[in-house]
Amino acid sequence: MSIVVPFAPRQAGPRAGDVAPGDYPPRPVRAVYTVKEVAALLSLSVSSAYALVRAGQIPAERLGRRWVVPRSRFHAWLDGASGELPATGTDAPRGGW
Repeated sequence: MSIVVPFAPRQAGPRAGDVAPGDYPPRPVRAVYTVKEVAALLSLSVSSAYALVRAGQIPAERLGRRWVVPRSRFHAWLDGASGELPATGTDAPRGGW
């Protein structure tokens, strides 16, 4: 005697090439970044990113006890900050060796 498994049609979903793998259903765009995410985007250490946030160099808001960086303000700042941040992380040039 053989076992017959009934065929169940697949549910409709995205076709190959319609959506990138892992993006179904698409995730909503978040309104804010964490300081850790900003640090990764700017290739900074987390402590350097927090220092820039506290100093007001990176636009951020306190939300309770944590800092959040509004996505739109961050990207507007980033588009206009091409050269405002010193390369050494300080306002003074590095001393000679």
